[in-house]
Amino acid sequence: MSEKKMTSSRRHHLKSVMLQIAATWIEQEKKEIVVAKQAYMSANCPSANTSGNQAALMETCKKMAALIDKIDEERYDLESKVGKANKEIEDLKIKVVDLAGVKKPALKRVRMSADAMLKALLGSKHTVNMDLRANLKQVKKEVKEEPLEAAGDWRKNIEDKADRKKMFETS
Repeated sequence: MSEKKMTSSRRHHLKSVMLQIAATWIEQEKKEIVVAKQAYMSANCPSANTSGNQAALMETCKKMAALIDKIDEERYDLESKVGKANKEIEDLKIKVVDLAGVKKPALKRVRMSADAMLKALLGSKHTVNMDLRANLKQVKKEVKEEPLEAAGDWRKNIEDKADRKKMFETS
């Protein structure tokens, strides 16, 4: 099967359809939130009865103050739970980064002697001399001297050749 690429007009059409669907979902969520808020308010916060004498109004104020205190406690509890959850999420994110590991940068070639490398690793207190040539065995070269006279004197060779040349010229 050959997979055909989607044309740009088809892609834009699908994108617009998806955005329309998402917009309707957002509107539905907003309506559901408003309905849930009204239901919660009607269940937990009855309407205040403002008609009556001062004693009835004082009693209503005390009830409302008690409800406000109760709601503040719930809000505080929820805030602390959210704070703990956020802290736990941050800790888990840090653990994920630690488990994934840090990417190692590409190593660069550095020209450094073994002494300088050990000094950098161990610090200036530890001076270690890594002169590798000091541990090698000393070997002396034996030079063969050939007698220079074996090769002969160059002037004599020239004279001999000159004599041969004369021999050929005279004949």
